[in-house]
Amino acid sequence: MALDGMSLDQLRTFIAAAEEGSFSAAGRKLRRAQSVVSQTLANFEKQLGMKLFDRSGRYPRLTGQGQALLNDARAIADGMDCFKARAKTLREGLEPELSLSIDAMYPMSALTEAVGSFRGAFPYTPLRLYVEVLGAVIEPVLQGTCHIGVTCAASHSSMCPWSPSSLHCIRWPRTRASSPYPSSRNTCSSC
Repeated sequence: MALDGMSLDQLRTFIAAAEEGSFSAAGRKLRRAQSVVSQTLANFEKQLGMKLFDRSGRYPRLTGQGQALLNDARAIADGMDCFKARAKTLREGLEPELSLSIDAMYPMSALTEAVGSFRGAFPYTPLRLYVEVLGAVIEPVLQGTCHIGVTCAASHSSMCPWSPSSLHCIRWPRTRASSPYPSSRNTCSSC
C-alpha cells in the first residue's frame, strides 16, 4: 500500500462519487469523463488496499469501509479548503486573528450583530473576545493582547484621559450604518 501517494484529487473524487451516487454524475460535478472518475477511484482503492464501492449493482454503493472513510475524507478536503482560504487572506495582508477587549456592559445585541458582520466579511479569520469590567478594557489593548478595545465610557475623555501614541481613541456614532470594527490596530472605541 502506498498511502503516502494519496492526493486531494482522489479524495474529492471519492466524495463526489459517494454524494452523487454514480461515477457519471460525479464526473459531471467534477467536469471530468466518467472513465477518468472510474480510473481515479480504482487507483485510490488499490492504494488503500480496500474496496470503497460495491460495483455489483446498477449504481456503485459505498462499502462499509468506504462509509467509514467518507467523513474523514470530507474533513480532510474541508481542512484543505480552510488552509487555502486562510493562506490567501494572510497573503492579502489580513490579520491572522483579531482579538477584542469589550466592556461587559456593551449591548449584547450590538456585539452579536458586529460579530455576525465580521464572520460574513472574514470567515477564515478567528475572532477572540475578552470581556472586561470596570474600565479594564484598555489594559489588554495597551499590553498588546488585544487589537481593539470597545467600551461604553460615558465620555471620550473618561475613556482616554491620557493619550499614549500607540493608542487611538475613536468615538463611533450610534447609527446602524457605522462599521462595527475600525481599520487600525491598537484602537479603543466608545459606544
